[in-house]
Amino acid sequence: MRIIDAHTHPVFMHDGATPAAARRLVAHGRAHGIVKMVALGDVLVHGRLPSAAQCRRINDETAQLKRWHPDYFIGFCCLNPTLGARAVEREVERCVTQHGFRGIKLEISNNARDACMGAVMAAARRWNLIVLQHTWSQTNIHQRRFHSDPADTAWLARRHPDVSVIMAHLTGCGYRGVLEAKGLPNLFVDTSGAFPEAEILDFAVQELGAERILYGSDLPIRETSVTVGRVLGAHLTAAQRHLILHDNAAKLFRL
Repeated sequence: MRIIDAHTHPVFMHDGATPAAARRLVAHGRAHGIVKMVALGDVLVHGRLPSAAQCRRINDETAQLKRWHPDYFIGFCCLNPTLGARAVEREVERCVTQHGFRGIKLEISNNARDACMGAVMAAARRWNLIVLQHTWSQTNIHQRRFHSDPADTAWLARRHPDVSVIMAHLTGCGYRGVLEAKGLPNLFVDTSGAFPEAEILDFAVQELGAERILYGSDLPIRETSVTVGRVLGAHLTAAQRHLILHDNAAKLFRL
């Protein structure tokens, strides 16, 4: 079984930023069949509104992981869109041209509908990058001013149909998140977020098709064996499991 993990934070609250820690993480992943990890950076270490210099440091740590293990980690560029178009464009260009990053990671600096997202999506379009948007149902936590609800991430994907968008956190988005993603071929959902809940992955496959779902663990916040188990324990065919665990990500990330 070969797996691509589309949602990891190898450096988390400063932990994991050493060669020894990176080696342990790669060994852990390979022991579970993970052949590549998308490294999203230590995105909340400086709070929800990192400065341009702090974003650069986060992305430099991801670039260092890629240098240590170039065949294992796929880098995504952490951004704070509220810093403005110039800061966004400059950091994305640096991450792509100097470090070969394949995507953009957005956390909770702003809502996905905010006007500042225009520069992010323009940069993604220019550099052919995937946009991974932190998403969580706001019916529970009521922080929509800066968190993105599934409806907000779906709105973003609908407004930019030529950019591939990943709605993070299937469990956190819930059944409503799956329904919001229907009819949007450029919008994918990753399986990360909270502990597994019975039937939600089955529902996502039924409503979206297995081709729109990516395996993601949120490592180290969640344990790999548990997050892989949510896919293996769902009522899926072998072909559907292969798509979710590997083939969809391989196609999306042009591997």
